[in-house]
Amino acid sequence: MDAPAKRPDPRHDISQLAALESLFDAVNEISILKEIDHVDANYGAWITASPFFVLGTVGPEGLDCSPRGDAPGFVRVLDAKTLLIPDRRGNNRIDSLRNIVADPRVALLFFIPGQGETLRVNGCCRLSADPELCAEFVTQGKVPKLVLVVSVEAVFFQCSRALVRSRLWDAESRVAPGALPTPGQILAGISQQRIDGAAYDRELPGRVKTTLY
Repeated sequence: MDAPAKRPDPRHDISQLAALESLFDAVNEISILKEIDHVDANYGAWITASPFFVLGTVGPEGLDCSPRGDAPGFVRVLDAKTLLIPDRRGNNRIDSLRNIVADPRVALLFFIPGQGETLRVNGCCRLSADPELCAEFVTQGKVPKLVLVVSVEAVFFQCSRALVRSRLWDAESRVAPGALPTPGQILAGISQQRIDGAAYDRELPGRVKTTLY
């Protein structure tokens, strides 16, 4: 068994930019060249192939990091400076949407199954309830309430080191069913058993299946 982690000594905290930069080598030229301010054909192909991305937002109540997924191509490249993303059904907390209303800055991190590199997009977002636009993203007869319209400011790929180290796509890295607390067990513990965890777990697969859109 690994030894317990040492509590960080605050005397070694980095609080000055110069101290931070002194720890690292100069930025590789390629790391600069790969960033552009628009979606070209190559980066567009990556976005179209991705079925999943993580949306980062910031607002007066704090930060939010939200998973977004659907069939590849659900994020539409309207033009070199614009992405269109349907807001599919979720838990109705709308944390990221609240943040966008207050602060339009967004960061997107795209994953492609089997691909080591990820794709970063930074920009600003507005929320559109245009009926004709929303109707373009109808799926299984369900129209999204909103479409996220992202104005692209920066696009670049991240190297594969993180995914190689994590072995994210390796089949043998998958966590076996039952190895972790289930969502129901988590909720039961947090609620001091007010929520029936076993019932929650039993009903969850059917609920997800019938409420995807």
